[in-house]
Amino acid sequence: MAYKVLFFYWRGVILKELGEFLKEHRESNGVGIEEAAQDLNIKIDELENIEEGNIRAFKDVLSLKTIIKNYAKYLGLDPEKVADEFNDFMFEHTSKLSLSDILEAEKKINENNAKKIKSPYTIIRKKKINKKKLLFVILAILIFFLLIVLILKLSQPKAPVINSELKRGEVYESTHKVNYI
Repeated sequence: MAYKVLFFYWRGVILKELGEFLKEHRESNGVGIEEAAQDLNIKIDELENIEEGNIRAFKDVLSLKTIIKNYAKYLGLDPEKVADEFNDFMFEHTSKLSLSDILEAEKKINENNAKKIKSPYTIIRKKKINKKKLLFVILAILIFFLLIVLILKLSQPKAPVINSELKRGEVYESTHKVNYI
């Protein structure tokens, strides 16, 4: 047993070995899986999946790590060392993904998102600007201002035409002779 503990702490292990180690430690303490699940306030299935090394049964890796740390503490193990081994496993597991695998998974996610039914109430629609209407509105505003300027010009009083000129009190009328032929 001591050899297995040293092996566990010194060498990175896969999750199945970690689960087997936790299971053996639980059984050596004389604790049943139902009792451990009840004491930890988790489902029996989750505890069984951890002991079997089934990481795919968990949606969230962080919650899995928390459960493993709590389980290790419950069994009297050092939770930080167990968490470090789990982190090493996760690093090894995730660092082996190729770029093509990541791109393929991203493509599948995008395809699944495209297939989802969308409600007309949740779709954010971009309003398209109708260029013809915008041009018409700008032209109408321009014509409106031109009409106002024209009306103001026409409504101003004209300066009277002076036909006479005052000089020293005399009134002179301007006369123009027009020769008609």
